[in-house]
Amino acid sequence: MTSADALSSSPRVWRWDDYVLDLGRYELRAGDSVIRVEPQVFDVLTQLVSHHDRCVSKEELFDTVWGGRFVGEAALTSRIKAVRRALGDDGEAQRYIRTVRGRGYRFVGTLHGEDSATPDEASVEHVVRETPRQHIAFARAADGVRLAYAESGDGPPLVKAANWMTHLGYDSESPVWRHGVREMSLRYRFIRYDERGCGLSDWDVGDFTFDDWVADLETVVDAVGLDRFHLMGVSQGGAVAVAYAARHPDKVSRLVLCGAYARGRAVRALSDDEKRAAALDLELARVGWGRDDPAFRQVFAAQFLPDGTRADWAAFDQLQRRTTSPENAVHFLEEFARIDVRDLCARVQCPTLVLHSRDDHPVPMRYGEELASLIPDARLVALSSNNHLLTATEPAWQVFCAEVAAFLV
Repeated sequence: MTSADALSSSPRVWRWDDYVLDLGRYELRAGDSVIRVEPQVFDVLTQLVSHHDRCVSKEELFDTVWGGRFVGEAALTSRIKAVRRALGDDGEAQRYIRTVRGRGYRFVGTLHGEDSATPDEASVEHVVRETPRQHIAFARAADGVRLAYAESGDGPPLVKAANWMTHLGYDSESPVWRHGVREMSLRYRFIRYDERGCGLSDWDVGDFTFDDWVADLETVVDAVGLDRFHLMGVSQGGAVAVAYAARHPDKVSRLVLCGAYARGRAVRALSDDEKRAAALDLELARVGWGRDDPAFRQVFAAQFLPDGTRADWAAFDQLQRRTTSPENAVHFLEEFARIDVRDLCARVQCPTLVLHSRDDHPVPMRYGEELASLIPDARLVALSSNNHLLTATEPAWQVFCAEVAAFLV
């Protein structure tokens, strides 16, 4: 049995003294408090606790936590120190993490019985429940464009401002979106929609602008009949969410933004390399979007999911083809580049959480930092990821879920 096999068959919740290591929720808790640790620190602790019956070698930790990538031993040492700090331990006491000199490390805490170290009912429900069934309906924008929207789940209402490349009839199956739809639908009454020119909404809509996107969000909110709700924006949908929150402070209780930005490429002071990259994206959309050859579209997959697997890239390619036409793809990219909500950010009155991947390629971290600095009292969380769209299997996704759940109370 490999280390990965052993970990997948081990309990999902481990308990010792006052600590709980909850793999399903990606949380380390002491009593009722969540101890916030970096993803690699959590993963190191998970490996040590899951293999508490033996010493875990340094090589095994490098393979499982860093995926075999070359990193110096100082990286592992720093993670071990962080684990010990999180547990109130240190290198001298070694109450929980014992150094096996020349070999590796071993967890030596007293676990409260493996038989009892299984998920509580809420955690089991969170892990195994199917995505709640969605109900799809349609609304008409003021200019007659038909907009498709969907509702799924129960709980406090959470509206997601539309972003590029969605399809309400396919997102629950697509590896790109299904984990997000599932997670939000298990916790909230989750409302999302396909923007004009995309998915199940009308494609033949002529020109469209940023103001049209904000008006479409207003149309969907009115169609659902919401008085007050949480609002989420991903990528360029974040700017739409900001504009809506600024215009309707009485309706938005809390705002979550991920991979978002206040100004698009045409508004930023781009370097020559960035300008060439933006021009190349437009040309690839014009020439290659509708072709059977996926090579053109894989350029976008490489940008949005640089750490994705071949299966992730294939799913992203399918998503691109299903969601919109080549003509609309070009127009979307042109409009994204012109986005500028810097002035509107100052008018956002609700608590705001900004999450951003540290090594995001299409939207570098500095633009997430700028967005958070422009919104009064916004809190910024840097995610340890290279991906613009988080995958279901990377640790950053669990951090995202935990942060959103703690924020939307």
